Amino acid sequence: MARFAIGGFQHETNTFAPVKAGFRDFEMADGWPGLTRGDAMLTAFDGINLPIAGFIAMARRQGHVLLPTLWCSASPSAEVETDAYERIVGELLERIGALGKIDGIFLDLHGAMVTEEHQDGEGELLERLRKQVGAELPIVVSLDLHANITERMVRHASALVVCRTYPHVDLAETGEASTIALDRLARQGPLFKALRRTDFLVPLTAQCTLIEPASGIYRAVAEAEAGEVASASFAFGFPPADILECGPAIVTYAASQRAADAAADRLLAVVNAKETAFAGKIWQPAEAVSYARAKGNSATRPIVLADTQDNPGAGGTSDTVGLLRALVDGRAEGAVFANLCDPKSAEAAHRAGIGAQIPLAIGGWAGGAGNSPYEGTFTVEALGDGNFPATGPFYRGNRMQLGPMAVLRKDGVRVVLCSRKQQCADQAMLRHVGIEPTAQKILALKSSVHFRADFQPIAEEILIVAAPGANPVDNRDLPYKRIRKGIRLMPLGQPFGG
Repeated sequence: MARFAIGGFQHETNTFAPVKAGFRDFEMADGWPGLTRGDAMLTAFDGINLPIAGFIAMARRQGHVLLPTLWCSASPSAEVETDAYERIVGELLERIGALGKIDGIFLDLHGAMVTEEHQDGEGELLERLRKQVGAELPIVVSLDLHANITERMVRHASALVVCRTYPHVDLAETGEASTIALDRLARQGPLFKALRRTDFLVPLTAQCTLIEPASGIYRAVAEAEAGEVASASFAFGFPPADILECGPAIVTYAASQRAADAAADRLLAVVNAKETAFAGKIWQPAEAVSYARAKGNSATRPIVLADTQDNPGAGGTSDTVGLLRALVDGRAEGAVFANLCDPKSAEAAHRAGIGAQIPLAIGGWAGGAGNSPYEGTFTVEALGDGNFPATGPFYRGNRMQLGPMAVLRKDGVRVVLCSRKQQCADQAMLRHVGIEPTAQKILALKSSVHFRADFQPIAEEILIVAAPGANPVDNRDLPYKRIRKGIRLMPLGQPFGG
């Protein structure tokens, strides 16, 4: 039986997004719980698909003593403000320092945090923690599949454990794997490490593990864990992060350096061999709407349009209306557009009440090129308080807290409004406001891939649409300045800065 400190600090940073993350964003609950401290952590995550939940459950089964510190997350956005970062890191380190003798530390991190002062938020945190606890204490970190793994993370963590699915339906399982890793390190001592990187970025929409080539890569990752190799991980990276070490990376841990290096080299060869396969059709909004309308005449299930470039899960503001304009202009009657984050319009709909017809300018509040509100007269069709249990595989076990919600209708197109941005990756988000997803002709969802976990089983077809937003599907559209020279921004593309 060991004494393990546990904590978490999650943020996925899109350095090209217009809105930063402040301390209040980490305090507030949205799709995940809000800032949680101390013993409340031991019950707050029960049954939720998060690494911290999986770690706690597995550690209890193993009989370990858990010493909770704090856990928080904020919706993806631009950089984390310095005040928020320093307050959270400062408190986390203070709480760990007050625990007395401990046998190991588990941190539930994301791996793609950028702050106003640090390109590598997690690496900075781990370096400070390592200085505080010393070189010998085991530190295991769970990471998101989109982590931009850095040399500093690898150097200061005893092991990094990356989730293996996108949509991320295995976050709790990643926490369980982290428990196994920390238990081994505490009992048997350190492992040898190896880090490898690819020379190209992969767009988010091509990282989906439900389809090839990603599914094959993760089969190879699982198979690599044999013999001397205790743990193998591959992270696709988070492309809209303008940092030096952005991009896919492999990290392995083994009983010998030779075994760690060999496993990492084999996995790198697998990933490199798939470079040509990371491609797929990207639809323009009007083209996608026209196709969906025609296809919908014979389809028995919804056509899903992924509004990927305004995905709030990738730092989008969830307020752009380019795809909405295409739906209305294309007379896509029966279409549903979700979720548009617009607290003021949601509030106006609640004041007006169901059945009211009200003039509104919806969305477009974040500004930016091509992002202006959609003006018109809308009928208020339904209202909701935004509090409901998630039912899909990705958000499973969590209670959504999206603030006042409303359904507006214009020319046969319905718009689902929410007051806290969260990608539409769970059918319960629509059912909460009276929309049955399976009965719709067209579902236009602000998400890149996570929606597939719950919506792909009911979809006739899925189209990836490039409407305006802060998360371009083509990385060459991003104005990188700090990323390393020589990396290809898209598979088979030209080297950056070459």
